[in-house]
Amino acid sequence: YQIKSVKELSGQTCQICGDEIEITVDGEPFVACNECAFPVCRPCYEYERREGNQACPQCKTRYKRIKGSPRVEGDEEEDDIDDLDNEFDYDALDPQQVAEAMLGGHLNTRRGFHPNGSGLPAHSELDSSPPSSQIPLLTYCEEHSEISADHHALIVPSFMGHGNRVHPMPCTDPAVPLQPRPMVPKKDIAVYGYGSVAWKDRMEEWKKRQNDKLQVVKHEGGNDGGNGEELDDADLPMMDEGRQPLSRKLPIPSSKINPYRMIIIIRLAILGLFFHYRLLHPVRDAYGLWLTSVICEIWFAVSWILDQFPKWYPIERETYLDRLSLRYEKEGKLSELASIDVFVSTVDPMKEPPLITANTVLSILAVDYPVDKVACYVSDDGAAMLTFEALSETSEFARKWVPFCKKFNIEPRAPEWYFSQKIDYLKNKVHPAFVRERRAMKREYEEFKVRINGLVSTAQKVPEDGWTMQDGTPWPGNCVRDHPGMIQVFLGHSGVRDVEGNELPHLVYVSREKRPGFEHHKKAGAMNALIRVSAVLSNAPYLLNVDCDHYINNSKALREAMCFMMDPTSGKKVCYVQFPQRFDGIDRHDRYSNRNVVFFDINMKGLDGIQGPIYVGTGCVFRRQALYGFDAPITKKPPGKTCNCLPKWCCCLCCCSRKNKKTKQKKDKTKKSKQREASKQIHALENIEEGISESNTLKSSEASQVKLEKKFGQSPVFVASTLLEDGGIPQNASPASLLSEAIQVISCGYEDKTEWGKEVGWIYGSVTEDILTGFKMHCHGWRSVYCIPKRPAFKGSAPINLSDRLHQVLRWALGSVEIFLSRHCPIWYGYGGGLKWLERFSYINSVVYPWTSIPLLVYCTLPAICLLTGKFIVPEVRTNGLALCSILAF
Repeated sequence: YQIKSVKELSGQTCQICGDEIEITVDGEPFVACNECAFPVCRPCYEYERREGNQACPQCKTRYKRIKGSPRVEGDEEEDDIDDLDNEFDYDALDPQQVAEAMLGGHLNTRRGFHPNGSGLPAHSELDSSPPSSQIPLLTYCEEHSEISADHHALIVPSFMGHGNRVHPMPCTDPAVPLQPRPMVPKKDIAVYGYGSVAWKDRMEEWKKRQNDKLQVVKHEGGNDGGNGEELDDADLPMMDEGRQPLSRKLPIPSSKINPYRMIIIIRLAILGLFFHYRLLHPVRDAYGLWLTSVICEIWFAVSWILDQFPKWYPIERETYLDRLSLRYEKEGKLSELASIDVFVSTVDPMKEPPLITANTVLSILAVDYPVDKVACYVSDDGAAMLTFEALSETSEFARKWVPFCKKFNIEPRAPEWYFSQKIDYLKNKVHPAFVRERRAMKREYEEFKVRINGLVSTAQKVPEDGWTMQDGTPWPGNCVRDHPGMIQVFLGHSGVRDVEGNELPHLVYVSREKRPGFEHHKKAGAMNALIRVSAVLSNAPYLLNVDCDHYINNSKALREAMCFMMDPTSGKKVCYVQFPQRFDGIDRHDRYSNRNVVFFDINMKGLDGIQGPIYVGTGCVFRRQALYGFDAPITKKPPGKTCNCLPKWCCCLCCCSRKNKKTKQKKDKTKKSKQREASKQIHALENIEEGISESNTLKSSEASQVKLEKKFGQSPVFVASTLLEDGGIPQNASPASLLSEAIQVISCGYEDKTEWGKEVGWIYGSVTEDILTGFKMHCHGWRSVYCIPKRPAFKGSAPINLSDRLHQVLRWALGSVEIFLSRHCPIWYGYGGGLKWLERFSYINSVVYPWTSIPLLVYCTLPAICLLTGKFIVPEVRTNGLALCSILAF
């Protein structure tokens, strides 16, 4: 069976990157694969061995290590390593002829033999031969009538110096013919890839992408004020999207972290000496007081250990926003960045002023991200008409505010905080119309504030008959605890655009249904309702959760998160990206400790070096699939590690064990082949029972559908959306049908007999649902990432008085106690999953710290009891110097 001429399959450039194949230091042409001579340059060969699947793209043979290339994992599994220096001895010959002979010898090919004085074919003989006689054809295992038995295809790249042609194989001993290496009969040329139409199309598409990247680099260089046409070689690697990571880890310098670790070790040693003395020297006449004090001291020691060890491996991270744009935003093409649904939650507009919520929404709508990829959902769990009217005013003002922000690239994009900045707003502004438009926009915002404040003053006096809408119908949310579900799309429909005619992000108002007798689970229940509504209306693969008083301070915050989520190497296992909380309006001395410096700048960095930070309730970008309760993708185990550092006898044992594994694998392959043959023999019986198998598949699909409905609920649209890892909604679905389906998924009885709040979405059972939700994700094997941009991503409002601060701390403590007493307590939950031990220590510390108040209170009363009773918790110290030193050191 004739395929095509191999003359079309040869070339002198790398078939991956298009660069020329270089000559090695020994004057030999670089050959990556000794089986098929597929043209690959050394950089692509080394990258494929280091980062790829370590196999030839054409014949799928594993690459062997070539002299001068670094060793990678799995090289020891080779039986030997080719020694190209000693395989042939052609010192007196021309390097070009030696290269041809070596390539032919490595490929074990033979085609005619015309020796000359050197044992190599003369160039005149090769060049004078007619092309038709020099070009054999690729065949399968069956012999072709036009090809003799001693001829078969040999692809030799044109860098050998004789153009695109096939060379005869020189044989050193004509009496011993070499066996040809036929193509694998079970593979056709499309499987090998090289030479097929699909492979050529892929090469053309790759070259086109490289040209597009070069144009993007030039374009970005021009924006910075430089000459975009002059590019140094250092800029060219930016075009290689496969080799440039979107982020990297920055470990803490050893000069900073090692002294801290030494202090921990020293304190552990002192702690051991202290307890050695305390336990071996009980106080007999005050045994109760002594035992109580020892129990309290052990509790304090364990709490200290749980707090210190998760800080052992702190790291920092750095993102590359330019590489993200280079990879997913190409000039002249639609953006390939993933869509993001943003959730804003509010309850009582009297405690959470609508003007603050409006600023948060405006900062989201003006974010530096493609407008068709952003959808903002505002959850009004109080069903307040004031929130609804304020959001309507916000959508109108956004038509003017969003184009102003993007035109002049201002920061922050919350108007209240932008206009209140005590800085020079003309810095780095060169647009001649900026001052005039800024003054006009500030006047527009002042008028917007007056309208919002007017709504607030009107809402102070509630009419006896409740609120009515403009059409005269009563407001559905007049009864906060008994009202239907409400959804209103303010932006992103019916052609609503900004004042410059540009598209705006989606803005959706959501108030879930509430009825007496149903449990609504506070904020966690509201967040789960937003998950379902967004899945029906937009179904973005990523979600951002912010409180109504946390605005986006850095317009590139979403891009910062996407550098981790969309990273092709490590992004698939990231369940969420947590940003630190930063606050406005804190006094210089931070008398109420609102900044939480130790937690956000020390503890969270330490957790990021283990399995990731805990979820703190706001400023967090989630992967939707992780919130659905799915397990993290399982990473394949790396190949066997090298053992160069071990003794030779250990290496021999390792090699023997690997050989035994190889023989077992071969036996398994033979068994599988026999099973396949047996399956072919009963293939006819399977065809006879085809109707039965089709009915069985239908039953299995119905069973899986029932299982999904029990997990996610009875909405077929939502259940179908959960299976779409990359998001998206049906193209042929009408907005009216989607809205009716969205109303269904926020009904108060939708979660009955499902796994919502148990395994899916925000987890119920605690007022601190954030810790519980992040803990469940980590138990499923996911990891999280802590991102600290140079400009804070989000800023919020902190408690300004002591009573509000104490109320907040009390709420956190009660939530931790609820988790401690629930089945999700990290002390006994989640074993056998993907939770790491140091990460578990951190979660245990977060739920047991409220209980520390009890031993602390008891320990503080012991001195008073000792003074009143005349008995002490420590024995009299006479000549025991070691005990005295231990007590003083402690």
